[in-house]
Amino acid sequence: MTMEGRGPAPRLKKPTWKDPRLLIGILLVLASVAGVVALVGNAEKTVPMYAARDALVVGQKINAGSFTIVHVQLGEASGQYLDPAEELVENAVAVRMVPKGEIVPRSSIGRTDALDRKPVSVTIEEPLPKEVIAGTHVDVWVSLPDERNGFQAPVLMLPGAEVAALNVAASSLGSSKNMQLMVLVTDAQMPKFIGAVANKAKISVVWNPGAAP
Repeated sequence: MTMEGRGPAPRLKKPTWKDPRLLIGILLVLASVAGVVALVGNAEKTVPMYAARDALVVGQKINAGSFTIVHVQLGEASGQYLDPAEELVENAVAVRMVPKGEIVPRSSIGRTDALDRKPVSVTIEEPLPKEVIAGTHVDVWVSLPDERNGFQAPVLMLPGAEVAALNVAASSLGSSKNMQLMVLVTDAQMPKFIGAVANKAKISVVWNPGAAP
């Protein structure tokens, strides 16, 4: 067969600026680049947030001086944390412990009437493990006095109580040191525990690493 009777093959035309397909392609590339730039810009954007100047313990009164301002990248999670641009609630207190330097969650600050636990002082003579610090949990055992000037069998009165603060204090004679803990006690536990302390019960504290936070 021959090529006779057929016209010349059509030539491809070079695209011009007036070609709509070229314009659409350029717009798509520009849109993609703009999207990447915006994504990177948002990822690098920081916002001011409150961080705890010192450890905030449950029941502690809170004001602006309780915080420092840090600039962090939080993205959509920023609404979960305390914004320095907002005013604190009246009579604000810590309702959850916040370690020193950590960003302050909104849920950790509330009013006094929002407290479901209150700090109570416990003095013990036995040494505690170094792991027992503010924010950890302990079991508080109580031995009530008996009629023979001794003590009854110990009873677990405060299981998994959170430690709000602790301090080593010298005795009145200065020859020994006692450990004073502030443990968080619920309203339901409070009467029985306060009664035991008032009756000069012997109190022992055991670290409970498995207690739920």
